[in-house]
Amino acid sequence: MPEPTKKEENEVPAPAPPPEDEEEVSPPSALPPGLGSRALERKDSDWTLVETPPGEEQAKQNANSQLSILFIEKPQGGTVKVGEDITFIAKVKAEDLLRKPTIKWFKGKWMDLASKAGKHLQLKETFERHSRVYTFEMQIIKAKDNFAGNYRCEVTYKDKFDSCSFDLEVHESTGTTPNIDIRSAFKRSGEGQEDAGELDFSGLLKRREVKQQEEEPQVDVWELLKNAKPSEYEKIAFQYGITDLRGMLKRLKRMRREEKKSAAFAKILDPAYQVDKGGRVRFVVELADPKLEVKWYKNGQEIRPSTKYIFEHKGCQRILFINNCQMTDDSEYYVTAGDEKCSTELFVREPPIMVTKQLEDTTAYCGERVELECEVSEDDANVKWFKNGEEIIPGPKSRYRIRVEGKKHILIIEGATKADAAEYSVMTTGGQSSAKLSVDLKPLKILTPLTDQTVNLGKEICLKCEISENIPGKWTKNGLPVQESDRLKVVHKGRIHKLVIANALTEDEGDYVFAPDAYNVTLPAKVHVIDPPKIILDGLDADNTVTVIAGNKLRLEIPISGEPPPKAMWSRGDKAIMEGSGRIRTESYPDSSTLVIDIAERDDSGVYHINLKNEAGEAHASIKVKVVDFPDPPVAPTVTEVGDDWCIMNWEPPAYDGGSPILGYFIERKKKQSSRWMRLNFDLCKETTFEPKKMIEGVAYEVRIFAVNAIGISKPSMPSRPFVPLAVTSPPTLLTVDSVTDTTVTMRWRPPDHIGAAGLDGYVLEYCFEGTEDWIVANKDLIDKTKFTITGLPTDAKIFVRVKAVNAAGASEPKYYSQPILVKEIIEPPKIRIPRHLKQTYIRRVGEAVNLVIPFQGKPRPELTWKKDGAEIDKNQINIRNSETDTIIFIRKAERSHSGKYDLQVKVDKFVETASIDIQIIDRPGPPQIVKIEDVWGENVALTWTPPKDDGNAAITGYTIQKADKKSMEWFTVIEHYHRTSATITELVIGNEYYFRVFSENMCGLSEDATMTKESAVIARDGKIYKNPVYEDFDFSEAPMFTQPLVNTYAIAGYNATLNCSVRGNPKPKITWMKNKVAIVDDPRYRMFSNQGVCTLEIRKPSPYDGGTYCCKAVNDLGTVEIECKLEVKVIYQGVNTPGQPVFLEGQQQSLHNKDF
Repeated sequence: MPEPTKKEENEVPAPAPPPEDEEEVSPPSALPPGLGSRALERKDSDWTLVETPPGEEQAKQNANSQLSILFIEKPQGGTVKVGEDITFIAKVKAEDLLRKPTIKWFKGKWMDLASKAGKHLQLKETFERHSRVYTFEMQIIKAKDNFAGNYRCEVTYKDKFDSCSFDLEVHESTGTTPNIDIRSAFKRSGEGQEDAGELDFSGLLKRREVKQQEEEPQVDVWELLKNAKPSEYEKIAFQYGITDLRGMLKRLKRMRREEKKSAAFAKILDPAYQVDKGGRVRFVVELADPKLEVKWYKNGQEIRPSTKYIFEHKGCQRILFINNCQMTDDSEYYVTAGDEKCSTELFVREPPIMVTKQLEDTTAYCGERVELECEVSEDDANVKWFKNGEEIIPGPKSRYRIRVEGKKHILIIEGATKADAAEYSVMTTGGQSSAKLSVDLKPLKILTPLTDQTVNLGKEICLKCEISENIPGKWTKNGLPVQESDRLKVVHKGRIHKLVIANALTEDEGDYVFAPDAYNVTLPAKVHVIDPPKIILDGLDADNTVTVIAGNKLRLEIPISGEPPPKAMWSRGDKAIMEGSGRIRTESYPDSSTLVIDIAERDDSGVYHINLKNEAGEAHASIKVKVVDFPDPPVAPTVTEVGDDWCIMNWEPPAYDGGSPILGYFIERKKKQSSRWMRLNFDLCKETTFEPKKMIEGVAYEVRIFAVNAIGISKPSMPSRPFVPLAVTSPPTLLTVDSVTDTTVTMRWRPPDHIGAAGLDGYVLEYCFEGTEDWIVANKDLIDKTKFTITGLPTDAKIFVRVKAVNAAGASEPKYYSQPILVKEIIEPPKIRIPRHLKQTYIRRVGEAVNLVIPFQGKPRPELTWKKDGAEIDKNQINIRNSETDTIIFIRKAERSHSGKYDLQVKVDKFVETASIDIQIIDRPGPPQIVKIEDVWGENVALTWTPPKDDGNAAITGYTIQKADKKSMEWFTVIEHYHRTSATITELVIGNEYYFRVFSENMCGLSEDATMTKESAVIARDGKIYKNPVYEDFDFSEAPMFTQPLVNTYAIAGYNATLNCSVRGNPKPKITWMKNKVAIVDDPRYRMFSNQGVCTLEIRKPSPYDGGTYCCKAVNDLGTVEIECKLEVKVIYQGVNTPGQPVFLEGQQQSLHNKDF
């Protein structure tokens, strides 16, 4: 918490004035009403009342009345005691804010508290997502006196700003000596509040003795204040125990203001009244006019007559009696007469609390529980405890606890120590008591003594002992006090004492003693630190290797350490190396051990072991000795490639490098018939491959190798096999891409322009992925053809391709393809080519086979999905076979349940094409349901029947009617292909009796059964004369109407296309065809047909030019009707551009008229 300046300590902040001067009751920490236009200042301990200009007061009131812009909850002023915590909270609504606002906390005017956060001040902010409210907290921890003052909170967001000021009061509670009069410590902390009359010892800041007086004379403090100078206010307040200086000045100001003459009151109330608790007080005012109505108020509330409040009138006097005064009656009272009022203050004093049972001297042992007990005159009284004159403040971390049981007060000390021996006293408002506490030591017993320890170097040393008492003690080493450090810790837990040393060192060895405080007892122990043996190999390589040249002497000295000095033993394998005068021997010294090898040989190379041992442990190490020499000669080299005047030779390193890495090689060459070798390199060749040049083509040569290390040059290798330089061919030509799929790439090329005398054995095709330089051979064996397909490639990869020609001299220079090749089949959007006969309903009879082939296009291979009436197809009934270019739907034996709408979806990547096929499986219908004879007259019979219940999944096209004479029952057909459900049979033989039956007919044929009349029709011989009914002529005239409309159609360029519709009307309408609103007349490309009302327009070999809107117009005397459709002509193309300039497939020839484009 930042320390305030001296100026801030001396200033008393003046809060904003209340709205009303008289009726508003101020809180305990506020200035009195009526003092709003004045500010209280203190200079050099003089209290003065300073007038504040009216304009400034009005500005402050206006500022306080403004609504907050950002705050929804402002921090409020508060009071805290010294050592306690307090938190101030501010809340900001974030609904209209796009980001977190900026908040600052200040003390005084300019001190920013953000940089002061630490032990006594913490700033915290949280955000509630549901309510969208930012909460900012400032927490003051363990407040001090100088934390009091004025604070300010400012919040900023863009151009918005809001601030709020608040006050913090810090009350301190300081202990006093038992010999002072504490009656002066009473203060009035509120006006009629519940905490009025509470003890406050902050006024007793100095230790002083006051003589006990049995009874003090009543002193009117307010008369003293009114007659005193402002510089004496503080002295009078301190003398008479008034610590609420602001409240005192507030009342004093009100008393001075009320001394003005009053028209309603002849005598006003006294400024203040004082009464003991439970006593009676009398308020008297005298009116100038006895007729005025008088009302009494307490803290702004009107007082009503009761047993506690008694009103009395005596002439012009108005009297108020208050009986049985309690602390709640300590308040402000005023009386009104007309428009005037006068007020007073009532102070209620609480009787002192006496100590009825005194404290007693007590003796205890260290570690015991001590209880000091006393009794006071009242229950739950406020009592203060002191130790040697200093107040005891119990708390969570304090060893002191205070228990109150009615009038009994007990001070409890847990685990008493010698430091608790003191004079303890208790103090109340009316008395005090003291007693002495003596704390002695108990006899000490050693429960667990210290023990001697032997510890390895680097390990932990733990000396532990246990005594019978929980007392501290001191540790010494070799007579000197032990000082704690990061490595050495002293632990005291109850009766157990430990000395812990981490990572023991040799200097930790010694005599340790623990001595308990206040006892003449010591606990000794010895610590012995031993060091296991160590082998120091810092001077060797990382792999502990020592190199010596063959024939030289090796003297290897290894430093060692350990306490006591260890014994060293050398060995190689299972054989020990002893000290002596041999060629390989050892030498021992106190701090090192030496291995000596005279005249090192190649066989001396190997791993040598050194072992150290002492009482603390053992140590082992292995040292590799390498004896280096000239390398062995390499193996004869191999010639892998030859050219016209060069070759490439490889060889293996020598089997033994002499113990030293091979630095390089020398190469020599000679002609096969010659014995003279010629060195080809004067600088060492670091690799195991070399390319000799400048050789004569057709001449046989031999080569050999020398190995070189740091020691020298080896003997030469055996000569290579003879070889003859030959020239390779020129690279292949015209490398091109033939085709690409998702996993393969097919390449073509032409033979080399120059092959040479060595001929051409074949080709090698290689590829590598983009971003890498690793060429992969595509063909394992040489190929003779100039075309090859690379397989097993990942989709969407990019590869580079090259080809080489190979002959006896090797491979030619590669021929590269100029750019990377994308391994991905070119995406061709899917297209479904529905055959013309499937664009209409496909009809088959029950039992027939259905085999439909639907071609389609698309690359890569499309994904196909078939659905029937929106549901998945049952593959057990319908077979679907798909290929790369078409799909086949096959039904071996069609049933009527196979009828429906079949939807085909072809998908390539993100492109989707759909098509539908209507399949109708039909069967012969059932017979009509009922056949009735409606009437018989003369030679005629009228029949009626109802259509069949089962139409065979096809429309009924007609009926066949047969008759049979009852005598012969031979059936003869009377009417065929009859469309109506009623008929009249004529020319029957008179006198015969007939039965009739009717067959149903659809496009499949007649029904298998017929329905016969139940009754027979008798043609009577002497019947009545039949009169033909008179029928009115039916008017068949009808305006033209299309019964089947035109449909939008796609046509293929070069293939005839037809547009069909059906029309009816009477008289027969005249049909006119139009294209784009222009009538088609005498155009050889178009043919128009009309048969039985079906109108057809045939377009011969259409081109994209023939696409457009076609219209069929029917006209007769009763009206005109038109119908339109759109025709789109697509060309055979490679790509997705349509319609437009066609792009023909390779090998396809097509001739179109120029005007079509």
